Amino acid sequence: MKPLISGWKSPLSALRRTGSTLLAILGLLAAAPAAHAVPSFARQTGADCAACHVGAFGPQLTPYGIKFKLGGYTETDGKDGKDGKVPLSAMLVGSYTQTKKNQSDRPPASDTASVNKNLAFDEASLFLAGRLSEKIGAFIQATYDGVGRSTALDQMDIRAAHTFELAGKETIIGLSLNNNPGVQDPFNTMPVWGFPYTASALAFGMGGAGTMINGGLEQRVTGLSAYTFWNNLLYAEVGTYRSLSPTMQSKFGLGRADDIGRLGGGTVYWRLAAFQDLKKQAFNVGVFGLNTSLQPDRSAPERNKFNDLGVDASYQFLGTRKHVATVNTSFIRERQTRDAWLAAGDADNRKGHLNEFKLNGSYHYDQTWGATVGRFLTSGTADGSLYASGNGDASFAKGSPNSSGYILQADWTPWGKEASWGAPWANLRLGAQYTMFTKFNGAKTNYDGNGRDAKDNNTLFLFGWVSF
Repeated sequence: MKPLISGWKSPLSALRRTGSTLLAILGLLAAAPAAHAVPSFARQTGADCAACHVGAFGPQLTPYGIKFKLGGYTETDGKDGKDGKVPLSAMLVGSYTQTKKNQSDRPPASDTASVNKNLAFDEASLFLAGRLSEKIGAFIQATYDGVGRSTALDQMDIRAAHTFELAGKETIIGLSLNNNPGVQDPFNTMPVWGFPYTASALAFGMGGAGTMINGGLEQRVTGLSAYTFWNNLLYAEVGTYRSLSPTMQSKFGLGRADDIGRLGGGTVYWRLAAFQDLKKQAFNVGVFGLNTSLQPDRSAPERNKFNDLGVDASYQFLGTRKHVATVNTSFIRERQTRDAWLAAGDADNRKGHLNEFKLNGSYHYDQTWGATVGRFLTSGTADGSLYASGNGDASFAKGSPNSSGYILQADWTPWGKEASWGAPWANLRLGAQYTMFTKFNGAKTNYDGNGRDAKDNNTLFLFGWVSF
């Protein structure tokens, strides 16, 4: 059928063309001298880290931080180019990991780790983060993985935003060029920014199964989305993604071995949310989704289809900022059509689903002392080939993807407030995290067929996390 309007082109085609243009701009920015770059967020705004982040550290954003992100990272104190501001930030993470029972083999993430009690230099990241022009800002992260011993482009979110009045109400419209569905989201409930905010690469995560929107496309795609935020109340976003070629993945340091395959041209990410800032408290409720198909073998025609639908909510009690409490929750249901897996013998059933539920609550005193309790639960339809047994610590019982448990964390953040030493450059968090499994990869007991129980994977994770 022909379009009703001559010269009409689909919004997805327009987004893809704009995305190609912004990718070219990114290449120019990477080659630009430091004099053309921008200060880090704290130096740029003149605000301390606690103004944007709950507990003065980590991904949880306050209402001020949410508005700053939606505004394209462009808000400034008006002193750009003065006071010796620098355009870069950096981050270092080191840790100690101990599981209740030795792993059956050394962790697959590292060829040097032992089966237990590992000290690790987890990562070092360099950020270009801040205002590039009056309407354009960026958050670009490159990371050295100390466990896997590789360097790659990490999270990326480049924004163009404009603020105006619509029907007498403040309205923000913007574009986000990014490499991970959800990394551009301003709230605290999407998987990419969800609790735990740091975790061991040498342990068991939250089980062996995960939805596509929960890291399935992370960093191996490029996407462009358009969003609007009206009256500090309603948020809406829609976008599309394309997979990077194996050559581009290698250039970004991601390597070809973990290529996800070819993403379908009709991939759509969308988000709707209502947000309310009541000064002493704030909350949001929303829905989101990712509809895509994936050709895991680029030389074979068969594709898998994934339809992810999520609901989420969060609440913050801010008070006078002396006592801050938050609650975040989300539920994702993924419907799968597994034509490619079925053809390759990697699945028994053509149809299936996977569910992910997360709930966490935190309390921070004086933006310094924090405690968080989290609950996670993954469940889905059984499939003996997709969730196979006999793979050591990655084995599934009875073809079931089900995992569940709790995460407890206590942390101390001595710097990051207005009167802190070295503000706004020095930021430090020291923490102790404990993950308890009530079920792992399909069973509470003997999930691997060799007598290993879910509780044997319980993990103590001590970490030091510094940014400057």
